[in-house]
Amino acid sequence: MTHAQGVLVIACGALAREITALRRANGWDGLDVQCLPPELHNRPERIPEAVRAAIRAARGRYRSTFVAYGDCGTGGLLDRVLAEEGVERIPGAHCYEFFAGGVAFAALADAEPGTFYLTDFLVRHFERLVIAGLGLDRHPELFGAYFGQYRRVVHLAQTPDEALRERARACAERLGLAFEARLTGYGDLGRSLAAVAA
Repeated sequence: MTHAQGVLVIACGALAREITALRRANGWDGLDVQCLPPELHNRPERIPEAVRAAIRAARGRYRSTFVAYGDCGTGGLLDRVLAEEGVERIPGAHCYEFFAGGVAFAALADAEPGTFYLTDFLVRHFERLVIAGLGLDRHPELFGAYFGQYRRVVHLAQTPDEALRERARACAERLGLAFEARLTGYGDLGRSLAAVAA
């Protein structure tokens, strides 16, 4: 019989690229990552049970498990599941908060509540997750209903990629909103994973 070893990170698929980059850069070989589909964000009520199923499927195979999800619109249901399963998650309401940092994100939100946030992942998958995901490709008349209360797009950039920044600017133009970019790096995601890996 082998002893459980290593750490499993159950993560939102929207974080796969960033977690892989952090794992490689830091040599966290004892950190395994299992990503759930990013499309779950369109149905956040499904996130808690999907995470629970992943935790239970891995039980006994790892020394510990960590969840790389914010609350992500579950209204506290994810935290309830994690308390029942005895597993911790990264602090924060969503990835925008843990990339920017809690204080910086609060300042952004206070400065302009009508802000639509993009991460590098959302910029790369804007057409699929935002335009097609909200049905705007089929019903462009819904742009006003979805985005009429927004004033700006803020790209919280994980990497200093100028081409990606220009794509983010094009996303803002598509939505008819002002554009701002902030280089956040990996923020609390990096710090939390470093603590888990240690």
